[in-house]
Amino acid sequence: MTSQTIPVEPFDFIIFGATGDLAERKLLPALFQRQVAGQFLDPSRIIGSSRTKMSDEEYRDYAKKALQEHVSAEELSDEALDTFLKRLSYVAADATTGEGFDALKTSIGEDDVIRVFYLAVAPSLFGLLAKQIAEHGLVNDKARIVVEKPIGRDLASAKQLNDTIGSVFKERQIFRIDHYLGKETVQNLMALRFANALFEPLWNNAHIDHVQITVAEQVGLEGRAGYYDKAGALRDMVQNHMLQLLCLVAMEAPPTMDADGVRDEKLKVLRSLQRINGQTAGKLTVRGQYRAGASAGGPVKGYLEELEGGESNTETFVAIKAEIANWRWAGVPFYLRTGKRLASRVSELVIEFKPIPYSIFGEHAGQVVANQLVIRLQPDEGVKLWLMIKDPGPGGMRLKHVPLDMSFAEAFNVRNPDAYERLIMDVVRGNQTLFMRRDEVEAAWNWIDPILESWADNNQDVQGYTSGTWGPSSAIALIERDGRTWHEST
Repeated sequence: MTSQTIPVEPFDFIIFGATGDLAERKLLPALFQRQVAGQFLDPSRIIGSSRTKMSDEEYRDYAKKALQEHVSAEELSDEALDTFLKRLSYVAADATTGEGFDALKTSIGEDDVIRVFYLAVAPSLFGLLAKQIAEHGLVNDKARIVVEKPIGRDLASAKQLNDTIGSVFKERQIFRIDHYLGKETVQNLMALRFANALFEPLWNNAHIDHVQITVAEQVGLEGRAGYYDKAGALRDMVQNHMLQLLCLVAMEAPPTMDADGVRDEKLKVLRSLQRINGQTAGKLTVRGQYRAGASAGGPVKGYLEELEGGESNTETFVAIKAEIANWRWAGVPFYLRTGKRLASRVSELVIEFKPIPYSIFGEHAGQVVANQLVIRLQPDEGVKLWLMIKDPGPGGMRLKHVPLDMSFAEAFNVRNPDAYERLIMDVVRGNQTLFMRRDEVEAAWNWIDPILESWADNNQDVQGYTSGTWGPSSAIALIERDGRTWHEST
């Protein structure tokens, strides 16, 4: 089975932070792969920019090394690499002083082509860069700006940043990127729900017992201590990635798949989330921080040791019991958990259906386990539908809980594009369906802020957990006191 690749219009892709980790690991490889797939039309260009002084040839050497490290050798032909490197140029520019932006304007030129400004920089520079882009006359009607998370650190700062960027770019030109929404499985969630008669009639509180959303990492700080200790897991993962996944599970069917149709329905979910405040946060939320332990690679340091001294009450683990106050989902809990240095690297959604009301098979047949739909985002994208069947063979009726298992890699036998590849091409096309609208971002913060405030007001300290486990014991208690248990990936 093959997929059809449709070229995009010629474009200029300007990367601010062009020598940073994101550009090296994700953006340059994604752009290269899209060129190899045949999506670029000449004279598309890629212009790198950062404060580092560098010639065009030096930046091409940098890009070549990045591709050699992050693209497999069989995909990196000399011809494709040479074609890609010829598209690259570089202009040093400083967002804080404006130095270099006149040279950048000269490099871009006056051509009326699509201009993508990708801000692969620290969040503190987002507003400054937007202003410099405007003051130096770089915004045309075909311009787009791409902003990585986090959009602010609370509702007030998110509004301020949205105001700053919105004073330069129209909302249709602003692409707030969440790479989780570019994953194949995330989009397949909408296909499963809205293109199959099997699931949608059951997708409500009459048939679904609860939903679990897990985003677990085995890694620690990975050089992000400066950012992470000011953010924590709630800001870093829940406010964006996990709430977006929750929205896709819980939203109503949009009238069409256009950008505003989808985002209108996600917004309704965010606004329907029951508030968690000082009276309920202690019961409905868990904060954790990893201690020394063992990971797949052997012994690892604790969070405070990785910070190299000092004290910190920043959470590296969060578990939340959330509920949605509407007719479809009333009474159905959504259990969220995310953390670093956990037992395995896995991101998945588990929709657990209600058990059958009565088993006709008797005790000898074994326990009848509730059906589950498990949607795996990583490491191996796929879908499992757990069903009860008869164990083959004579000797009476014995029931067994088994999955109908579909791995995307095996089912389609094609290379699975990285999320950034899809999202970058959507930016060039001007398709905002998989990007967050301003009111979505602010509605998410409106739900997160009271949790942050209640933690601070009630001095809800982090609970230690050993690296390589599934977090604090209170996270297990959060779900088990409701008679449920966290899904164990198999």
